[in-house]
Amino acid sequence: MRKLTKRLMICAALLGAYGTVAAPAGASAAVMQQGIQSADVLDLQERLSSIGFMSAGSTGYYGKATEQAVRSFQKQFGLKIDGIAGPETISVLKKKAPINQTSLNQLAKAIHGEARGESFEGQVAVGAVILNRVQSDEFPDSITEVILQPRQFTAVDDGQYNLAPDETAIKAAKSALNGWDPSGGALYYYNPEIATSEWSKERPTIKQIGNHLFTN
Repeated sequence: MRKLTKRLMICAALLGAYGTVAAPAGASAAVMQQGIQSADVLDLQERLSSIGFMSAGSTGYYGKATEQAVRSFQKQFGLKIDGIAGPETISVLKKKAPINQTSLNQLAKAIHGEARGESFEGQVAVGAVILNRVQSDEFPDSITEVILQPRQFTAVDDGQYNLAPDETAIKAAKSALNGWDPSGGALYYYNPEIATSEWSKERPTIKQIGNHLFTN
């Protein structure tokens, strides 16, 4: 699915077609449908992928590809076919699919490797940049592909990405997935004290959080 389509659906959600786009941090979504972005959606996508109902990359955003995967799952298991992941559909899915939190763990690892030592807000902002890239036409279409794109994140290049994320990084990843974007929509960030790239320094700054400047 093209990213422009995803953006249009987000706009429709903001205009009231689907209600709130992002679930509040820490909330448990009882019903998931098009226009929702949350950690619960990411879990849904990865469970569907693990049993062959979804081939698109996991993004945490409930778009057309996710709806179609839910419809296929519902048809396969004799559920009401509406493309909405409600309590009954989720209950059956959890029984059929193993727990799979690969992308959430990868996001937490990236946050831990890139921003441990920063404030909680600063860590969420780094996670938000990764999610903003998923939605951007300039970058790959899934969390995994964005993080592992060559020469994009220092933590991946120097191995710090392989460190086990702490609880703060995991919470920051979930907060970013649930819609908090302290970065102001940034696609890039850097530490001006150690950055050597003139290209990075020439990007227009949106805001500074801790040691990082967030840019577009």
